[in-house]
Amino acid sequence: MAAANLQSVPQPQQAQGEEAPSAEDVAGQAYFDRVIAEDSRIEPRDWMPAAYRKTLTRQVSQHAHSEIIGMQPEANWITRAPSLKRKAILMAKVQDEAGHGLYLYSAAETLGTPRDVLNQQLLDGKAKYSSIFNYPARTWADMGAIGWLVDGAAIANQVPLCRASYGPYGRAMVRICKEESFHQRQGFEILLELSNGTPAQKQMAQDAVNRFYAPALMMFGPPDDDSPNSKQSMAWNIKRFSNDELRQRFVGMIAEQVKVLGLTLPDPELHYDEAAGRWIHKDLDWQEFKDVISGKGPCNAQRMARRREAHENGTWVREAARAYAQKQAAKRAAEEIGAA
Repeated sequence: MAAANLQSVPQPQQAQGEEAPSAEDVAGQAYFDRVIAEDSRIEPRDWMPAAYRKTLTRQVSQHAHSEIIGMQPEANWITRAPSLKRKAILMAKVQDEAGHGLYLYSAAETLGTPRDVLNQQLLDGKAKYSSIFNYPARTWADMGAIGWLVDGAAIANQVPLCRASYGPYGRAMVRICKEESFHQRQGFEILLELSNGTPAQKQMAQDAVNRFYAPALMMFGPPDDDSPNSKQSMAWNIKRFSNDELRQRFVGMIAEQVKVLGLTLPDPELHYDEAAGRWIHKDLDWQEFKDVISGKGPCNAQRMARRREAHENGTWVREAARAYAQKQAAKRAAEEIGAA
């Protein structure tokens, strides 16, 4: 098994005119290949290929950006939640998501890119985040659909990441997944209560599911044939399953859960093909996915404008934190001089 895994790790190719790798790089590559083959973990101070570091920085930072941007549609409903209990639960969920962003920015920083650089990439529109957060949350039922479908898709995608080959990322995902499971149950419970309420409430729940179903399926990324990064990430044990495999797992899960809700999925083609051993669902609009990712979604401009505004409003906090850190560092330096 180890040998098979080792063969799947792409070896660096020396381009014509490039210098031969140093002895340190050769030894580092051998160590890296052995760790991946053994399905063990790379830690921040270990040698790693530049492409591995770049891929992880992109993936982890985009994950962090998604958590931060994802707070917006739900935070907008805190003051409009139908009860004090619902307000408290939604506030806790939004707080969790802020924490997830912090865990992930911290993991990304261990790869060598400072947090302020990562944040600036988002503000400048150079970094992407999950397409799902560029859709509007129009009704209270959307809080249920986001919890059940969006967080459910996140769990299907992120649980395998707990075994990611990069240590800080995998460890961060363990806690994140535990909290995401609460978020998913919270959304399911909202929809369950609405579907057992008045006809208007049930229709509101159904409408929310109708609008978030396809975008949730697209959260796993494009089909495998159109996903060049997926195979490489799997070879490095960052990902464990392909986009289509993860989508299959998710569809199988919600196809059963929707029966308990008493709702339907807006997919007349959805069925399990026994012969093929897979779920068949409707074709997804991948042009819409590409448009949303490239900044042309219903709420892209609104989400980024709000994020930039929040960043500006928080300037004084960052300045105060820096001033305090400098003051403490000067105090410690003075104490060390006095003790010497």
